Amino acid sequence: MRSRFAAVTSRLMDDHENIAVVLADISISHFAAAARRHPHRVVNVGIREQAMIGAAAGMALAGLRPIAHTYTPFLIERPFEQVKLDLGHQELGAILVSVGASYDETGYGYTHHAPGDVALLDTLPGWTVHIPGHPDEVESFLRIAALNNNRVYIRLSAHTNDKPHARPDGQFTLLRSGSGATVVAVGPMLERVLAATADLDVTVLYAPTVRPFDAATLRYVLAEPAVVLVEPYLRGTSASKVSEALSDLPHRLLALGTPEHTARLYGSPSDHDIEYGLDVAGLRARISSFAARSDAPSAVR
Repeated sequence: MRSRFAAVTSRLMDDHENIAVVLADISISHFAAAARRHPHRVVNVGIREQAMIGAAAGMALAGLRPIAHTYTPFLIERPFEQVKLDLGHQELGAILVSVGASYDETGYGYTHHAPGDVALLDTLPGWTVHIPGHPDEVESFLRIAALNNNRVYIRLSAHTNDKPHARPDGQFTLLRSGSGATVVAVGPMLERVLAATADLDVTVLYAPTVRPFDAATLRYVLAEPAVVLVEPYLRGTSASKVSEALSDLPHRLLALGTPEHTARLYGSPSDHDIEYGLDVAGLRARISSFAARSDAPSAVR
């Protein structure tokens, strides 16, 4: 995803004179060629992430369409005040693109964990949030965002699905219909969800865009008011969105994702998935147990 992001962004800079990139010493080599072609539109501020967001806001004020990029905790958490004030309070548009997801870089330790990024952005209005599960989806989201002037967050991951499934209109994609619970798989969690539910009578929805949250499709496909939300970040981040969508119905919700944690061990991303129950076996155990309690009160469409 990271290589596709850099390649597409570089081509966008060639085609659109308003596209600019602001970096904080991350992915410099990916933009070396673009920097030679467009030296005034590729800016590396060094390890000064607050300045990166401030520079992006200044570019937006000057009529550019800035794309700011670094690791997740340094893009959302560290400069959150600048994200809130320099961009949000001034109602300026920008595209923020992160790498590292929740804990892709476990070798660097807890400093590079950021499972709370989407929940943190949820405290601010007006953000579109994409969680692509395939490089083709990265390109699609990026090209659409480049032509707008809104605030967009694109969260890249080292984990990818086998195929792209994102819809251009941002709605959830129905991948499997069943008579039991509905499982909403966010971005790169899809392949594990499909494997974990292969022989279960459940509906599977794919959600690569989570803000805005596609409540209409969720309600439409619901066979019974029981939802399993599988997110690659802090568990329950979109639980309130599901509850809002089904506020007029008694419903059950199981929220799976990264728990609140302080990682004091390194290990691999797969080790962390197993620890948090986000591997195929862990997901299957909890989804099958939840689905087995099906009450099937009534259809809701």
